[in-house]
Amino acid sequence: MEPILNLLAAPGNNFVVTLLLSTLAFSSPLILGALAGLFSERSGIINIGLEGKMLAAACATAFIGQASGSPIVGLLAGILTATIFSIIHWILTQVYQIDHIISGMGINAIALGGTSLIAKTYLNISEKEMPTFPVAIYYIAAWVAAASIWYLLKSTRSGLRLFAVGNDPDKSRQMGLKPLVIRFQALLATGLLTGLAGALIATNAGKFSEDMTSGRGYIALAALILGGWKPWPTLIAAVAFGFFGSLQLILQGQNSNIPGQFWQALPYLITLIAMAGMVGKNRAPAGLGQP
Repeated sequence: MEPILNLLAAPGNNFVVTLLLSTLAFSSPLILGALAGLFSERSGIINIGLEGKMLAAACATAFIGQASGSPIVGLLAGILTATIFSIIHWILTQVYQIDHIISGMGINAIALGGTSLIAKTYLNISEKEMPTFPVAIYYIAAWVAAASIWYLLKSTRSGLRLFAVGNDPDKSRQMGLKPLVIRFQALLATGLLTGLAGALIATNAGKFSEDMTSGRGYIALAALILGGWKPWPTLIAAVAFGFFGSLQLILQGQNSNIPGQFWQALPYLITLIAMAGMVGKNRAPAGLGQP
């Protein structure tokens, strides 16, 4: 987060402009992560493994990018890594019929432990400068993805099939659809979007550090639930969480009477309050978690 911190520390910055830019930086990974979860859960696969996929993608983007000296190679490595984790999630839940929650938690645990091991083993690579794309590319990609997914779900045959499988997989089979294939395609899209989210997090920081996603995958999942599994409401929820994350960064340390830990916990506190307020109001896809 060094670029963001430098932005906030720069003298003479307008508070509103700084807050808006910081909100854009904080919310874009959440938007990409939440939209990734939208594909997965609209197809009927519960996906709490967004955190692990984003973390693994951030690690691969940083280390492969640093080792190769190419931002393109780093980005492709991040997307490929997240996609592999998504395929593993598909195999575990759809082929071996493992509980979706257990599979997602396993992916998160493997990603956390694996990336920590890599970070400690290859310290010499992590010290190199990470080649990156301009972050504006990722910001644009997040909003374009939201518009594209909205159109896909609303106006295309593929979107209707995704809805059908996610709402009633048994009936969709009777109609000649193949839930396994449609869910596989949905998980590929999940891998692409979580790969972009992880790459953006690494790009914002300029390097990889242990557990650098810091729960963003879970917040993205919360934004998806608050958005009712719909693209535009999900994007708005992700932006709202990004706003509070930016606000806590700006306000942290401004008031000596309030501990810094309070501001650090603020985004997660807002998430819990929002989730509690929406219990029972948004309906998940009816076929979520069904074989």
